[in-house]
Amino acid sequence: MTSDAIRLRRVVRTFGTGDAAVTALHELSLSFTAGSFTAVMGPSGSGKSTLLQCAAGLDRPTSGSVLLGDTELTTLGENRLTRLRRDRIGFVFQSYNLLPALTAEQNVALPLRLAGRRPARADVHDALARVGLTGRAGHRPSELSGGQQQRVAIARALITRPEVLFADEPTGALDSAAGRDVLRMLRGLADDAGQTVVMVTHDPVAAARADRVVFLADGRLDGALDAPTAEAVAARMTRMEATPC
Repeated sequence: MTSDAIRLRRVVRTFGTGDAAVTALHELSLSFTAGSFTAVMGPSGSGKSTLLQCAAGLDRPTSGSVLLGDTELTTLGENRLTRLRRDRIGFVFQSYNLLPALTAEQNVALPLRLAGRRPARADVHDALARVGLTGRAGHRPSELSGGQQQRVAIARALITRPEVLFADEPTGALDSAAGRDVLRMLRGLADDAGQTVVMVTHDPVAAARADRVVFLADGRLDGALDAPTAEAVAARMTRMEATPC
């Protein structure tokens, strides 16, 4: 029996007011099954990153609800929401967001320190080992390749053992070999660790590693593909981008 890790119900996100208002999400309802790997795709400006930010509790919807398991995120105060994100949600950015003065080990341990918890060295090294960076614990970001920096960012997101890992274009800045390594890692999190992974991507090959691809257009759900192939995803995106707004 499956359950939903994340549920969005009639989520609206509007930026600005009056004539300058722009609605990025239009009453979007969407669920992500626990232990699944989902890719989110759509043309530029379709609301993909806004969806990820709202689902991860990094941004508040204008209206609607977001549930992590049975916890309603939209009604939490800022302090409780911050603690929940630290404990139950991981987020990986395309630009890595590592602190340049800290080593890989220190960057990975940072979420625990910010939460007032003393990180166990063994746990930090285990997180680095999970992403294939044993032996790189003492290296600073400038001493690592782009792919290695992204893996440090994933290890940092995993250190709290989150229920859901969100990744916003995690392979967008990487070469093809490093991108394949990151995708293999994300696939393994769902298959081997039973974690829920939600990834925004523009790459049909990356999306084909997921269990399901959901498509957004103008802030609305525009269908989904189960057991996707790169060819099917590319064909769907070509049709979407050819459709006039």
